Amino acid sequence: MQVRTEHYRLLKKIKDDRFEEEALHQYQLFLHIGIRDFQVLVVSDDQRVLLLEDYVLPEVSSPQELLTSLQELFESHSVLSAGFWGNIKISFKTQKFVQVPTALFNEDSMLEYLMFNAQVDEQTETILKAQHNKQDTVTVFAVSTDLIEWLKVVYPNSNPVLMHQSAALIEGVLAESVKYNNNTLYVYIDRFKLHIVSCNNGKLIYYNQFVINQFQDYVRYIMLVMKSLKMDQRTSQVVLWGYIGKNSPHYHEFYKFISNVNFGSRPASMRFSYFFDELQEQHFFDLYSINLIAKA
Repeated sequence: MQVRTEHYRLLKKIKDDRFEEEALHQYQLFLHIGIRDFQVLVVSDDQRVLLLEDYVLPEVSSPQELLTSLQELFESHSVLSAGFWGNIKISFKTQKFVQVPTALFNEDSMLEYLMFNAQVDEQTETILKAQHNKQDTVTVFAVSTDLIEWLKVVYPNSNPVLMHQSAALIEGVLAESVKYNNNTLYVYIDRFKLHIVSCNNGKLIYYNQFVINQFQDYVRYIMLVMKSLKMDQRTSQVVLWGYIGKNSPHYHEFYKFISNVNFGSRPASMRFSYFFDELQEQHFFDLYSINLIAKA
């Protein structure tokens, strides 16, 4: 059942019967804030997923409209504004980010790092960092200051872990890469964007994200990256996660260009009851991967 208002629309909600509102202090809350979408995940101490919600924010075209939509959503939600979660992690899908090797990272230089990739308005944006666990890299990113200040008001005593979507995705891929050989390209198909990751022996080789305007862009960018990494479209394996179905025309279209395409699975470290059987395994991989980022 869809819940719709002027500012947001609930596309998917799955709740395990074990979820108890009186036990929030025992749960982890993961929030994934996009430009025009928003996801919620609640995980128990034993890594069981108890609640998943997926929203789109169709009317958003500015940071202020995003904040307005989230405020309305939080005000109507039964648990999001609770201040006694066991742990809170928040991921942002901002396009203003850069990966910096840990050996070269200096916290006083975060603005300079970010300016290589994006224009930053210090009057309206806050610069943050996320430390990778498996990779000697720090993700530096910018988020609307109004959004950050509002989250501080919502969760004044929780000190949430703040991260960028790319940090979660990279950590998720590195954890899953032990299942595959080094000649593998990892692809996450997001709403409005494409993420491509390559790694070798547990080390990040390549990460980038691309804005998608039409379906042909997916294939074009994947082929471009494979060529730059000297991968063979006939023999190299491509693992897909994201908003793509096993029976979708997009999936079958990939086979025309890439011979060895397979779907990735959910993280083995997380537990899912039969309530989540309706979800395809490749969906929400970035949301699940938030679990892998610790406090910097």
